[in-house]
Amino acid sequence: MRSPRRHPLLVSVLLCAAAVLALLPTAAEGDDGQPGAPGDAAISAQVARLYEDAAVATQQYEMGRLEAEAQRARAERFEALLARARRRVEVLRADLGLIARAQYREGGGLPYTAQMLLSDDPEGMMRGQRAGRQADLTFSNAVARGRRAEKRLAVREARTAAAWRELERRRAELAEIKRNIQERLEEAQWMLQGQADAAVAAGSCRGAVRLDQPDTGSVGDWAAPVETYELSAGFGSGGDRWASRHTGQDFAVPIGTPVRAVGEGHVVKVSCGGAFGIEVVVQHADGYYTQYAHLAAVTVDQGERVAPGQWIGQSGTSGNSTGPHLHFEVRVTPELGSGIDPVPWLLRHGVRL
Repeated sequence: MRSPRRHPLLVSVLLCAAAVLALLPTAAEGDDGQPGAPGDAAISAQVARLYEDAAVATQQYEMGRLEAEAQRARAERFEALLARARRRVEVLRADLGLIARAQYREGGGLPYTAQMLLSDDPEGMMRGQRAGRQADLTFSNAVARGRRAEKRLAVREARTAAAWRELERRRAELAEIKRNIQERLEEAQWMLQGQADAAVAAGSCRGAVRLDQPDTGSVGDWAAPVETYELSAGFGSGGDRWASRHTGQDFAVPIGTPVRAVGEGHVVKVSCGGAFGIEVVVQHADGYYTQYAHLAAVTVDQGERVAPGQWIGQSGTSGNSTGPHLHFEVRVTPELGSGIDPVPWLLRHGVRL
C-alpha cells in the first residue's frame, strides 16, 4: 500500500469512494457473465477485493485519526503560547498603572514647567523625567509587541482550529466509507459461505476459484498459513467439540481470509464433505503433509504444485465448525490420525506463530 504524502486524505476519500461505487451491485452475474446469481468465482474475487479495500480504508481512517490528534496538539500548543502572551501583557499593563500612579503622587498633577520651578533640584528632576520618558517608551513598545504577538497567535489559533475541524470532517467521511465497505464485505462473506455449505451438503467440490495471487517473492521458504490471525484452539486440547483431542491448530480469521500454503509442495487432496468441510492437503518435500480445513473456497486443484505463501483457498466455517476459522494440521501421512503439533513444526522451519 502506498503511503500518502502531505494532505492525502481528500484524495484517499475520492479513491476509496470510487472503489465502493465500482463494487456496488448492479445486476449480479453468473459464471457465464449473464445476469443471475453471482458465480462462485465472482463472489470469491469480490471478497478478496473487499478485503483489500477494507484494509486501505482502515489505514486511511487511522492516518486521518492520527493527523487530527496531531492537529489538536498543535492547537493546544498555540493556545498555551497565546495564554503566556496575554499574561505578559497583563504584567506590563500592571506596571504601567504603577508608573502612572507614582507620577501622579510625585508630580501632583502639576504641569512639567511648574514642577521644574518648584523643584529644589531641577537638574535631577530633568534626569528623572528623561529616564521616566525612556521607561514609558520602552514599556509602550513592549505593550505593542505583546499585542502584535497576541493577534498573530489568535490568527494561528483560528487557522489551526479550522484545519482541525476539516480533518474531523474528512475522518468522518473515511469512517463512513470504511463502514460501507465492511457491510458489503460481510454480505459477500456469507454469500461465499452459503456456496461452501451447499457444496459440502452435496459432497461435491465446486472446483478451483482462480484469484489474482499476491507477490510471494519476499515470503521465504516457509510462511504462516494466514497472514493476520488470532490463535484459538491448540493441538491436543480437549472439549465437547471433538470426539478425542484436537488434532491441529486453529487460527481465528474472518470468512474469506486468504489461506496460504506454508511451504512448497503439491496438492494431494481437495475434498468437500465430512467433519472438515472443504479441505486441502499439501505434501511437502520433507515428507510431511499440511491440511487446511473448514474452507469457504479453494483456489487450487488436486495435483497442482504450490509455492510458499501462495493462496490455496479462503477460510470459512464449513463442516463441523462453530465459527469462522482455519483448522491447520501437520501430518506424517495425508490421513487424519497422524497429526503432530503444528506450532513447534513451523518454528523449526523459521515460522513463529
